[in-house]
Amino acid sequence: MTSITAHQLAQLLNGRIEGNPDAIAYRVAKIEEATEGCLSFVANPKYEDYLYTTQASILIVNESLELERPVQSTLIRVKDAYSAFAYLLELYAAQADQRRQGIEQPCFIHPDAVVEEGAYIGAFSYIGAHAFIGRGAQIYPLCYIGDHARIGASSVLYAGVVVYHDCEIGERVIIHSGTVIGSDGFGFAPQADGQYKKIPQMGKVIIEDEVEIGANTTIDRATIGATIVHRGVKLDNLIQIAHNVEIGAHTAIAAQAGISGSTKIGKNCVIGGQAGLVGHIHIADQTRINAQSGVTKSIHTPGAAITGTPAFDYKSALKSQAIFRNLPNLEKRVRELEEMVRQLLSEKERVS
Repeated sequence: MTSITAHQLAQLLNGRIEGNPDAIAYRVAKIEEATEGCLSFVANPKYEDYLYTTQASILIVNESLELERPVQSTLIRVKDAYSAFAYLLELYAAQADQRRQGIEQPCFIHPDAVVEEGAYIGAFSYIGAHAFIGRGAQIYPLCYIGDHARIGASSVLYAGVVVYHDCEIGERVIIHSGTVIGSDGFGFAPQADGQYKKIPQMGKVIIEDEVEIGANTTIDRATIGATIVHRGVKLDNLIQIAHNVEIGAHTAIAAQAGISGSTKIGKNCVIGGQAGLVGHIHIADQTRINAQSGVTKSIHTPGAAITGTPAFDYKSALKSQAIFRNLPNLEKRVRELEEMVRQLLSEKERVS
């Protein structure tokens, strides 16, 4: 990053300076590794101890932070330190992003394909018949874009992305390397002789605007109709989205989650890593599913938080876990009570 002063940062972030307004930062770093000339931030209380040992020149912190002792760094207090730092990184990334243009060779572009002005097609890529590449799209080397597929304006497909035929990618979408969009859904009909007959997967995948998809994620095409990932969805690495799934706008799903066929996920949901959802269920808006949860039935209440396998209400799960941890003590108390009862009965028999 280019050099920036604490005064300039405070103006940019609408923050309040504590310390030297002329302090200068030349680069960003984690607070535990920062040295002189670095800009860093503290948003998580777990890292507050580093406030007093870091050599960072400038730190972005929350307005509510209470210092236990003096700090060496110049502080910039803002309402939300994490969001402010993310905003700065976004500005830096935009500054560093040098969009490529033109068509590198060797590559194959079908004569019937449309590549709009300002797009970039990297070497060894394949663009199929009647495919459409929008204005300013970035198709990095070794990508495959199938027949009739559409890539929207300013979308970025990093090296090795595969988009099968007929699939539609919206505008300003980011797809990381190794991701496959539109492979066949897992459709096989069991036969009387024990074999499986493949069911043709005739649908497609629709990825709406401003979606980001992590590396090596797979999204299967629909059997009929479309598998749909709505606007603003964020998918981590190594996620499996099955055929005819629909993911609501601005939902976030962490790595290694698996969504089975025809399941509908609402808007603004958060699904933890390694969670698994069975097919043909509905997940209400704003549902939060804890990591490694197994969801076996629909969730109809918006804003629910669930955990476990099979998954159930988060608060009830915590109570159950507390009871489970106390089972050894409960067993001991039951045995003690049983012994007391036996002694009382024995004493009663002796007296009578």
